[in-house]
Amino acid sequence: MTFTTVTTVLLSLILVLNIVLAGFVIFLERRDAGATWAWLLVLFFVPVGGFILYLIFGQNLSRKKIFGWKDKNKIGIMEITKYQIELLRKGEFPFHDNKTSQYKDLVYMLLVNDSSVLTQDNKVEIFIDGYDKFRSLLLDLEQAQDHIHFVYYIWRNDKLGTELVEALAKKAKEGVEVRVLYDAMGSRRLPRNFFRSLIAAGGKVSAFFPAILPHLNLQVNYRNHRKLAIIDGEIGYIGGFNIGDEYLGLNKKFGYWRDTHLKITGKAVFAMQTRFILDWNQASSSLIRYDDRLFPEIESRGNTDVQIVSSGPDSEWEQIKYGILKMVSSAKKYLYIQTPYFIPDASVLDAIKIAALSGVDVRLMIPNKPDHPFVYWATYSNVGAILKTGAKVYKYENGFIHAKTIVADGKIATVGTANIDVRSFRLNFEVNAFLYDEELVGELVEIFSNDMDRSSELTLEEYLKRPMFIRFKESVSRLLSPIL
Repeated sequence: MTFTTVTTVLLSLILVLNIVLAGFVIFLERRDAGATWAWLLVLFFVPVGGFILYLIFGQNLSRKKIFGWKDKNKIGIMEITKYQIELLRKGEFPFHDNKTSQYKDLVYMLLVNDSSVLTQDNKVEIFIDGYDKFRSLLLDLEQAQDHIHFVYYIWRNDKLGTELVEALAKKAKEGVEVRVLYDAMGSRRLPRNFFRSLIAAGGKVSAFFPAILPHLNLQVNYRNHRKLAIIDGEIGYIGGFNIGDEYLGLNKKFGYWRDTHLKITGKAVFAMQTRFILDWNQASSSLIRYDDRLFPEIESRGNTDVQIVSSGPDSEWEQIKYGILKMVSSAKKYLYIQTPYFIPDASVLDAIKIAALSGVDVRLMIPNKPDHPFVYWATYSNVGAILKTGAKVYKYENGFIHAKTIVADGKIATVGTANIDVRSFRLNFEVNAFLYDEELVGELVEIFSNDMDRSSELTLEEYLKRPMFIRFKESVSRLLSPIL
């Protein structure tokens, strides 16, 4: 065979492979139309590399049930869900706070599509600084008596990461049952022996969707982006902070790290515990079985109403996105949004535009610097779309803002791990707390106001004057945004 013949055969095979794969993407995967077109563009313009990229990024988990825990019935989740749904249908739900009853349709929807039980006895503390959050977490770890459960997307091999491992190892030596679940892609830089001291002390460690070969993980999408810490089934932490020195503001590139995290004490912790157990049992061969001590009687500490909502690519419903859509459409006076990545799909973008055009005071806060270039310029492109509706956009200047917070009318809010982007809505496993408490939400409003003092406003006039090379970056990033 001549070189020309071999080349022709190879090109023909690549062409056939691309056609087959394109057909698979279009007819079998049944993706969102935007994602389908984005992948077709990649396959068309990068024939060989596009196929490799698809194998790494393009696998679809939709409709595949990867979580299962039969013991859920023992803690009565389904029974409580059905009971609360029935009471809401009859208009007989015993709301402790009449203001929460104004959002009974949102409560109902989250019950129906995620079995997100409404708990009304929670005390919630807000952290916006890494030092404060981890100081509190370490103090609570010291007091742990029975078990500690951690799931974090990123865990760094640095001073804070090591300090937490040693703190957990110390508790394991004392007889406390310690389990750590980390995401194999988010924490891919960890050395193999990083958790050695914890394991030697009796702690258990598992990786979510680990690499088949060292440093070669083809499962780039569908990562566990959740950040949860549960202590004795009574205290739960949820929010945006990962584990590493950069989240203490010690990374020179990003500077001060501004995030939002919650400490919850109350029955909402049961939902966080259930979420951890489901994630753990998917990743580990050492399954967690039902035990009363994992769901202890908790003395009422507060009166904040909370629903813990999970979503992931294995689900038919985009639970967190639907909750956000309902929040946005319910806003009458103002809507404050903080997110490091603003790449919403058409439904969320349209909902925000409609709110702004209807006279709602829509304010969006994003970072003033990129941590992922394509993602940043796709964000910038979407920012332009809402500026035209009269919404206000602020760029946080005091370091890097990573908070994932939405506040509507000072009455309801959501804080958690989900960004306002397609990746969080469809590709990653996420968890958010939906909060119904005017006083607590008022704290988040005040925090937003303080952050505005540390931000610069991006006006429509300024945006329209952006240079041509930025417009080009936006255009390319916008085309790829469905798969970013």
